[in-house]
Amino acid sequence: MARRWLVTGCSSGLGRAVAEALARAGDQAVVTARQTASLADLVAAWPSNLVPVAMDLRDTQQCEDAVKAAVERFGGIDVLVNNAGGGLFGAVEEVTDEELRDQLESLVVGPWRLVRLVLPTMRAQGSGHIVNVSSTGARSTVPGLAAYLSGKQALEGMSLALASEVAALGIRVTVVEPGGFATNYGNVLAETSAKLPEYAGLSGMLGILRGLEANPDVGRPEEFGETLLRIIGAQSPTPLRIPVGPGAHEMLAEAVRAAETELESARALISAAPPAA
Repeated sequence: MARRWLVTGCSSGLGRAVAEALARAGDQAVVTARQTASLADLVAAWPSNLVPVAMDLRDTQQCEDAVKAAVERFGGIDVLVNNAGGGLFGAVEEVTDEELRDQLESLVVGPWRLVRLVLPTMRAQGSGHIVNVSSTGARSTVPGLAAYLSGKQALEGMSLALASEVAALGIRVTVVEPGGFATNYGNVLAETSAKLPEYAGLSGMLGILRGLEANPDVGRPEEFGETLLRIIGAQSPTPLRIPVGPGAHEMLAEAVRAAETELESARALISAAPPAA
């Protein structure tokens, strides 16, 4: 039986790859982008499977309209993929209040809104799967991406609570943590309006991010799409957080080891005898 999807951020990169993979599998989806013209070739290739809807995650009405379109067209929603959301590059000191709010609106508030909007339908169905696309960076350190990764960490925190709240309702929650993929992500990163010379060294990290597209060692978006289909189709219980892509597992394994070392150091510090008076 064909599954019914709502996938955000399908104009390029991972979202487009997911849309292509599910269409090839015979599933149906509302696919969103800020400008539906960017979806024209995608929809032309699979007109019976994909329905384009204009949606900016920061726009409440457009989010409501996208969910309504999926329910009216397909009769329900089996899978929500929160994928959309651009990044902001800049040191913590350089990020303005307005820039931070805009970043969190896209990465946290918008996805949270969509979760809230699809849950009544999934509860009525007694089933559903919510996939929140995070990043391996959410559990490691990437200087210059504090605003972006703060949003991804918040998304993961919400997902942890959500999973425990809806499990008894037959609804699954998965956080997918992509590693490096050739998605042109680095080239569309916004940069902070303020640039302080003390943080000029961060430009090296920006260069790395902008070079991912041409790096033969990173993952291809189509691989991500096929992997997500396997996760959705898994019958047995799946982990809540799943790293995906070349080196993603190893990166997070190292992050876990670093966290364990930090925790042990904190325990030793707190339990140490107080200095003599």
